[in-house]
Amino acid sequence: MYDYLVVGSGLYGAVFAHEAKAAGKSVLVVDRRPNIGGNVYTEDVEGIHVHKYGAHIFHTNNKKVWEYITKFAEFNRFTNSPVANYHGELYSLPFNMYTFNKMWGVVTPEQAREKIEEQKKAAGITEPKNLEEQAISLVGTDIYEKLVKGYTEKQWGRPCRELPAFIIRRLPVRLTFDNNYFNALYQGIPVGGYTKLVARLLEGIEVRLQVDYLKEKEALDALAGKVIYTGPVDEYFGYCLGALEYRSVRFENELLDIPNFQGNAAVNYTDRETPWTRIIEHKWFEFGKDGEGRDLEKTVISREYSSEWKPGDEPYYPVNDEKNGKLYSEYKKKADAEEKVIFGGRLGEYKYYDMDAVIASALEMCDSIL
Repeated sequence: MYDYLVVGSGLYGAVFAHEAKAAGKSVLVVDRRPNIGGNVYTEDVEGIHVHKYGAHIFHTNNKKVWEYITKFAEFNRFTNSPVANYHGELYSLPFNMYTFNKMWGVVTPEQAREKIEEQKKAAGITEPKNLEEQAISLVGTDIYEKLVKGYTEKQWGRPCRELPAFIIRRLPVRLTFDNNYFNALYQGIPVGGYTKLVARLLEGIEVRLQVDYLKEKEALDALAGKVIYTGPVDEYFGYCLGALEYRSVRFENELLDIPNFQGNAAVNYTDRETPWTRIIEHKWFEFGKDGEGRDLEKTVISREYSSEWKPGDEPYYPVNDEKNGKLYSEYKKKADAEEKVIFGGRLGEYKYYDMDAVIASALEMCDSIL
């Protein structure tokens, strides 16, 4: 009945479905959630677009991806400038001259560079072998201890010395007063929320929600010539080789009868004692903060708690260490042997993808098979 069955209505699935339909193919999209959008799903609460599965801030230097995605939504000019809270001390993120000035009292880039080099030398680090050594080599011991260590160990549930260096290799460190965390050429939030954007991508395409593909696999496979599968690759194979590890996130949401809780979209709690990793205040993702129809007397916040994934939880971050890398390579062999199924996206490829990379990957797949 259909040329393609797309499993999952997140960005990868939605982009592929849109392009397949544009190429004259018939497409059915199924999703086991009650809503489209995957983890970028936003829901309206008192006129505020709440990022239900965590903050999603679009940023890219890929002009092709930016021109593609802005056909489906207007983007505001939100710039991600998080704040770090260490036992009530507030620091600028990314690590920049504001951070270095508050931490050490330095006022010039040269003084900041000297301080970092001095602490790196004292730690005896030449070739960083783990995340702790990588972080100290980038920002020094003081900033590592206050602003990196506790947050990272809460996020990953492992000591920093046991985490690979590459996780933090892209840590933004700037000897300028630039508070733009991503420093990408194109960035922002879709006006009206991500759900509206995904709905535009899926216009005119049959979508069936609350359908568990793996429970109805035989019947659904019979409906289409090819399957685009964006769910967990290990779950697809019934965890036959063992479960890949993920970190999961739990959210505690509150609707507050105050206009402003923290004055910023994201505040990271970097001490080990605070149980949550960060608090998101969703209204500040909307540029201007006082958009038409918004009731400024209310705000919605989400406390985020990181945890080890277990069956039934949402898998968020692949644990890309050596052990899981080896296990995934075995699953990939099985995936490559599936003649009818193409595995894509963060879960299908067991890979941490930024949103622009997901879109680029889906478009690349479209170019190769459509």
